[in-house]
Amino acid sequence: MTPAARHLFSPGKKRILALDGGGVRGALSIAFLERLEAVLAEINGAPVRLCDWFDLIGGTSTGAIIAGGLALGHSAAEMRDFYHRLAPKVFKPPRFAIPGWRARFDARRLHAELKEAFSGLTLGCDELQTGLAVITKRMDTGSCWILLNNPRSKYWETPADESFLGNRHYPLANIIRASAAAPFYFDPETIEIARGAPPGLFLDGGLTPHNNPALALYLAVTLPPHGLQWRSGPEDLFILSVGTGGYRVTLSAAEARRAFAVELAMKALGSQVCDGEDLALTLMSWMGRGTLPWPVNGELGDLGPVVPPFGEQFRFLRCDARLEPGWLADVGLDVTAPKARSLRDLGAATNVPLLYDIGRRAAERQITREVLAGW
Repeated sequence: MTPAARHLFSPGKKRILALDGGGVRGALSIAFLERLEAVLAEINGAPVRLCDWFDLIGGTSTGAIIAGGLALGHSAAEMRDFYHRLAPKVFKPPRFAIPGWRARFDARRLHAELKEAFSGLTLGCDELQTGLAVITKRMDTGSCWILLNNPRSKYWETPADESFLGNRHYPLANIIRASAAAPFYFDPETIEIARGAPPGLFLDGGLTPHNNPALALYLAVTLPPHGLQWRSGPEDLFILSVGTGGYRVTLSAAEARRAFAVELAMKALGSQVCDGEDLALTLMSWMGRGTLPWPVNGELGDLGPVVPPFGEQFRFLRCDARLEPGWLADVGLDVTAPKARSLRDLGAATNVPLLYDIGRRAAERQITREVLAGW
């Protein structure tokens, strides 16, 4: 079997890494992953590649970019260097543009960078060292797509009548670009679905309920139609979910009266994405055995100690930061409220160094030998 097939189909304990979407805030996630590699190296007494440790790495939007690199065997440090090069090139506004008329950034730059990074590679390529899942939104059919290099999946092979192109043939550069096609920031991505037919139109995976893809990945490996049927249980399945900096999207009545319709729409869309993340965190915290307290909201608090009636389905670790002055002060950063709000911008490449520092400080507290004990 290929390395990816061994991870997907061999018996035994399984581990999943789920990476949130968030534009340039992916720099925060990478800091967590570097810390994870360092702690695992301490535990094992030798360097550890995340593609060897995890049996499935999946992501949405910026998380899909990171997941693709890790699944090919790149280290978190290599992904950090790639990200620091990528951000100023891709998140660069055109010299002449009418705000709201066209996408904020030129998607051709992003596609060129991804095409170079994933040149000639497809979802079914042998170069993938572990399971890879990419979340995207197909708009021409109104469906959420979870593309996974799973040969047992229904649409993996091209059928004899060639009514569609098998998922194994999709170029990684295209499906990852599709996952990162955030409206307002980038134009949609098109992918050939059937020869001679109009291409599929794809938008950012954050437009599905799975900007935090942890729940989607759990379902992908346990629901029988997907053909994997990994065993559930806190002794058999470990899921690490890494965020890109959480916050609440708010809008006052006074701000709403002054805002253009497109601003209201963007605020509403952002709020819906955050609600989807909260729902995923609620369900994962409830169904799993938590190893680190992470409150869902003021009413529910941390659901880690709450055992569902059907029993705990996995061991769950959520790592993230809150882009709020009080939370950032707790990790030793003096950040004003306006600066904290500016850190939430998906396309502000100048924020990458500070976002990385936030992730580094948070990771030192959240990723320890103790929380990884037994895995």
